[in-house]
Amino acid sequence: MSLPRLRPIDARGAALALLLSLLWGANPVAIKLGLEDVPPIRLAWMRFLVGGVVVLAWGWATGRLRGFRMEPGEWRPLLVLGLLFTAQIGSMNVATGLTSAAHASVLLNLYAVHTVVLAHFMIPGDRLTVRRLAGVTIAYAGIVFLFRAHVGAGGPTLLGDVVMFLSGLILAERTVYLARAVHHLDHVKLLLAQAFIGTAIFLVTSLAFESAPTRWTWRLAGSIGYQGVVIAGFNFIASLWLLERYRPSVLATLFLTQPIFGVVAAALVTGDPLTTELFVASAAVAVGIGLSTRR
Repeated sequence: MSLPRLRPIDARGAALALLLSLLWGANPVAIKLGLEDVPPIRLAWMRFLVGGVVVLAWGWATGRLRGFRMEPGEWRPLLVLGLLFTAQIGSMNVATGLTSAAHASVLLNLYAVHTVVLAHFMIPGDRLTVRRLAGVTIAYAGIVFLFRAHVGAGGPTLLGDVVMFLSGLILAERTVYLARAVHHLDHVKLLLAQAFIGTAIFLVTSLAFESAPTRWTWRLAGSIGYQGVVIAGFNFIASLWLLERYRPSVLATLFLTQPIFGVVAAALVTGDPLTTELFVASAAVAVGIGLSTRR
């Protein structure tokens, strides 16, 4: 069976890609709001549980659950992906509680640059070119610029920034591993495995170590709904729709706006100040992603 011909982006595709970029960029803001009412690991299992229900509903509605069964060779890659995703979401939630939503958005989106570096060593033929190396250098220079104010002053967000940087590295490792596994694993299996493993680990960890009470507020409901329904549901399904129709290189260019959207959303919703360091770092990350992800 021949693959469908991918076409250049049109107005409808560009508008949807920018909407997804806006929603992804604002995700750290939603996490920050949820952490006002619930500890980070508890928020994580709630998000995983809702996301898993959304994936199940999508799989049932589209007929993707018909004949669903696990093959013997699928357990190991699904377990590895589930553990990587669990570590990434857990560290992201903890880091978001320790830093600002704007910093979290910029540092998390750096994962695209980390991915390029890791792919050079882990995926045959995916090599670092001069252009890609320049993009990596620019993006990392922007992060150094973001860190420098806190290193000297011992700012309250430094620890959170470092943990978020590490979370981005884990996300990059998961992305590279997923790039090798996605060709022989069903998308529904990938998502359900991550949701099941994450929910189980986070639930046990939260019960063991988090004693703070949960405040059941509309703010918390909105945060969980945004992360579980919008991000784990709508964004994933819409991304598949885009990738089935448009060239990935063009979509990647539109997704460069994520750190910018994240910084603006943090300023509007949580009142994070728009500092020079933030503007420079987010612009450097966007430029770096653009250069490093081009072939």
